[in-house]
Amino acid sequence: MLLGLLFALAAGLMWGLVFVAPVMLPGYAPALLTVGRYLAFGLIALPLALLLDRRALRELQPGDWREAAKLSLVGNFLYYLCLSAAIQRAGAPLPTMIIGTLPVVIAVCANHRNRVRDGHLPWARLAPSLALIAAGLALVNRDELQHLQAQAGDPRRYAEGALLAIAAVACWTWYPIRNADWLRAHADRSPRAWATAQGLVTLPMALMGAVLLGLVMLAAPGTLVPADFVLPFGERPWAYVGLMAAIGLCSSWLGTLCWNEASQRLPTSLSGQLIVFETLAALAYAFAWNQRTPPPATVAGVVLLVAGVAWALRIKPQRPQ
Repeated sequence: MLLGLLFALAAGLMWGLVFVAPVMLPGYAPALLTVGRYLAFGLIALPLALLLDRRALRELQPGDWREAAKLSLVGNFLYYLCLSAAIQRAGAPLPTMIIGTLPVVIAVCANHRNRVRDGHLPWARLAPSLALIAAGLALVNRDELQHLQAQAGDPRRYAEGALLAIAAVACWTWYPIRNADWLRAHADRSPRAWATAQGLVTLPMALMGAVLLGLVMLAAPGTLVPADFVLPFGERPWAYVGLMAAIGLCSSWLGTLCWNEASQRLPTSLSGQLIVFETLAALAYAFAWNQRTPPPATVAGVVLLVAGVAWALRIKPQRPQ
């Protein structure tokens, strides 16, 4: 349990880096950051596969590779596509609040779906943990809520953005549950090799995405990327390439590796709640980058998030009779 908690914490620290990338590269559109991240993930997975995981990858069957492709397609590309489109339609506040419900949604779905395999966390004991996490997320995103309430926009665009954000939540609720299914069913397999496998199947998808993005940029300038964007890597090419390489290695490969290790050791209903570590890491990095101290409401929200996770860790799963 403790080792699984530490791996989940490490994954959150890695994934939090993704949320500061747009702040560090403000002139780069979300589509460029998404394609760049997963292209780097795939390219980094190639030497790792040859040097570290060649034997373990040879043991994977065609069905395993198909499962890795599904996980990568839904958990990486489709998730970010829906999230980026939601932000474009409704702005950042509304999608951010909807995505923030992920720890609660995953915990509820997994606690019902995997009760036979992982044991059932009694709802009466799980409810306080989920309530603390929900309250913490609300406080952490209070500024987003206030901004959303003050905005006057097109109701149709808000509705479309909300639906796309809900689709993103569905994608990343499906991903950790299915990923844990494979890892728990193959407890003898290496979580590191499974992370590398997902990177390998990501590479052709990222290459196709890069080609499509390039065609759109040439055919319809200004649609996905600003019309004055300097091809191929923008005005800060070294910063872009370096940051994408760092995120591809740390957030994609190393983050997936740590999450796989946690998923093999923890009930999915518990590991789902531990995604709050990603929120906490993203907050810490953002405040550090902007050289600001968090307001009291944010600090109170962090305390509630940590309290919710601590409460959940004390609950022992009950095996069905």
